[in-house]
Amino acid sequence: MALQTPPSLTPMPFDIFLLLELALLGLCSGFLAGLLGIGGGMIMVPFITFLLSSRGVAAELAVKMAIATSMATIVFTSISSVRAHHQRGAVRWDVVKSLAPGIVLGAAIASLGVFSALKGSSLALLFALFVGFSATQMFLDKKPAASRQLPGSTGLIGAGGLIGFLSGLVGAGGGFISVPFMTWCNIAIHNAVATSAALGFPIALSNALGYAVSGAHLVGLPPYSLGYIWLPGLMVIASCSVMTAPWGAGAAHRLPVKKLKRIFASVLYLLAAYMLYRGSIKHKIINTNRKGPLSHEWAF
Repeated sequence: MALQTPPSLTPMPFDIFLLLELALLGLCSGFLAGLLGIGGGMIMVPFITFLLSSRGVAAELAVKMAIATSMATIVFTSISSVRAHHQRGAVRWDVVKSLAPGIVLGAAIASLGVFSALKGSSLALLFALFVGFSATQMFLDKKPAASRQLPGSTGLIGAGGLIGFLSGLVGAGGGFISVPFMTWCNIAIHNAVATSAALGFPIALSNALGYAVSGAHLVGLPPYSLGYIWLPGLMVIASCSVMTAPWGAGAAHRLPVKKLKRIFASVLYLLAAYMLYRGSIKHKIINTNRKGPLSHEWAF
């Protein structure tokens, strides 16, 4: 039986308003990436989802493409951010080398398909609780035990795997896990943020490659897509974010440690609240007609 190919999506005109929206998103996410080492995915994913869905992309596909495009932009943002941190000698490259193997493995597992299967309310709620707990610890500025140090090589590979895997689920750079983990292990907050920025590169590259491969055979994608990655959005956001990432990195080194922790904790609370919302609502996809991908929309 011959397969029927769904009608292609209506081409999305790359108008001046879309260009400005993507540029502003890139400027903001780049600054936050440098300031907090989070990669900016928390901001990019919901906004890219909105931009794609408002231009006719099916809701389910828009979410996946937003996650993939966000992750791909972090490849470039992390390079710009980590250069600024490295010039100040803040990156713990020994930690990067120890966590990277696990990160690559965890990211590959997530991006090659598991992230789609595990997008459930229970995972979102557990994730929100974990992030909220980490934010509370940082907000209270609880000092870690003097004897607490980084785990051995096996523990670091396991921690890296968890960071890479969870980052692949939400399209974030991993700072929401890696920074609390490193501060918990008695690494100074400035070093933790800088090292998290360096970890963003293997996280983003591994996941982006996986998204490109896993979406390579999809039909009905928007024009100029590489698997799940929306290339026009990637190019504009990345080119703008690399300009502001060094500014954020510079601000991170000027702020007091306690204030920086509270800023980062506030971002974590926002992420936890968003995940809690996504996990609590009951959502479904309604097929308003049966003519193709454009017939799908979210209903809450």
